[in-house]
Amino acid sequence: MSTPVISPLLAPKSTDEYAPPPPSAAVQEAAARFDERVATIAPKLGLSAADHAFDRRGTATALRALDAAHGGGYFPLDEATETDEAAAAAAFSGTAPVIDVQTHFIDPARWDRPSADGLKWFLTMVDERRWGGGVDPHLIDAAEWATLVFGTSETAVALLTSTPGSADDNVLTNPQIAAARDIVEKYGASGRVLTHTIVHPNLGRAEVEQMADWQAQLSPSGWKVYTLYGPPTAASPTGGWFLDDEEIGMPFLEQVRALGPRVVACHKGLGGPIPSASVAAASPRDIGPAAAAFPDIDFVVYHSGYEQNPEGEEGPYDPAAPNDGVDRLVATVEAAGIGPAGNVYAELGSTWYLILRRPAEAAHVLGKLLRALGPDRIVWGTDSIWYGSPQPLIDAFRAFQIPESFQEQFGYPALTTETKEKILSHNAHRVYRVSDAALADAAGSLGASASWVGGASVELRRTLSA
Repeated sequence: MSTPVISPLLAPKSTDEYAPPPPSAAVQEAAARFDERVATIAPKLGLSAADHAFDRRGTATALRALDAAHGGGYFPLDEATETDEAAAAAAFSGTAPVIDVQTHFIDPARWDRPSADGLKWFLTMVDERRWGGGVDPHLIDAAEWATLVFGTSETAVALLTSTPGSADDNVLTNPQIAAARDIVEKYGASGRVLTHTIVHPNLGRAEVEQMADWQAQLSPSGWKVYTLYGPPTAASPTGGWFLDDEEIGMPFLEQVRALGPRVVACHKGLGGPIPSASVAAASPRDIGPAAAAFPDIDFVVYHSGYEQNPEGEEGPYDPAAPNDGVDRLVATVEAAGIGPAGNVYAELGSTWYLILRRPAEAAHVLGKLLRALGPDRIVWGTDSIWYGSPQPLIDAFRAFQIPESFQEQFGYPALTTETKEKILSHNAHRVYRVSDAALADAAGSLGASASWVGGASVELRRTLSA
């Protein structure tokens, strides 16, 4: 008996420390529906079950199965999208080029560094199907990144970032991030890759002072920080730090203001395998005070403060107890008086990946963010290439809607096509000052970048994946 094919959108995701819990009843039902439909559809199309599962028609099959298992109203796709290539393409089409503000790769030669341990834990936790047998670093290297992000998805511009860790400890260094951008530009794709420079202001004043050299030498599009990373300090005795720390966060933000670019991306949420007390520093509670103190800096809140809870899903915002997940971000911006026209942006990397198979939770998370920050202050990110090609995530987002019942009961705005295009493209275009020329160069459909990806991938692997 053959092993059923599992859709990348339906594979059970782990939510506790190492082993994934049993999939929910709804996900099991969706997986059974998907398997039954693929067994029927694929032979008629002349496809193997695996080929259909990873085709856009397979994406439609998975989303329709997921929607049915959750009572309907989240992924309203016609049945024709499961079998007709043109129907699937039309259902998932968009008008604006996709800008992904959170992508990753690693240098396999640095896979023995301390920061790899946390990444191994995270990948195994969130995608046991792919990484349960161990993480192969060559499947997340620079060449795979270029191929998956640009060659197998319609991503037009990708911002390359990194995990936390000093230059000696990390799986990718700041100079390597900049080098990847320069290699891609060498192959005629100028402006298609933007970069962060990773800063750890809690590791000493020297790190903040080095930002001037990094700004001149690496030309980042923004600065990336991990407040949950680092040892206990006087300002944060339990470990980690906060943006509104007088000794750590404020001097860093003063340097950002002085040097530019005035964009700070901060990991908030997804606490990780570190001592429980220090996970508190992953809370976004400092975003509001910091953003109010520095109105001329844009704050991009990576993961939007989301924490997947194995015991339940996020619901509507509770102002009396905003202590979990995205509610913490909503509370801090409201308390600081920062709204839809402010300088705080919520980012969806990994968050969308984790909530899409819990569509009621997805409706609450997106609904709360839209109410608090508006359609102009949410930006698209995927955390690719941790999960393979980002295209299924793009397609699922384009297909998703907040049900009318949620809009009526909780006051959420509709997730319209216009709003989705802002999130997928226009908002990041503005905050990261994406080149119009780069977007024009990227204009086209799925895989339009393939002309330069092959050559760049070879050089990226040779240069950055020793």
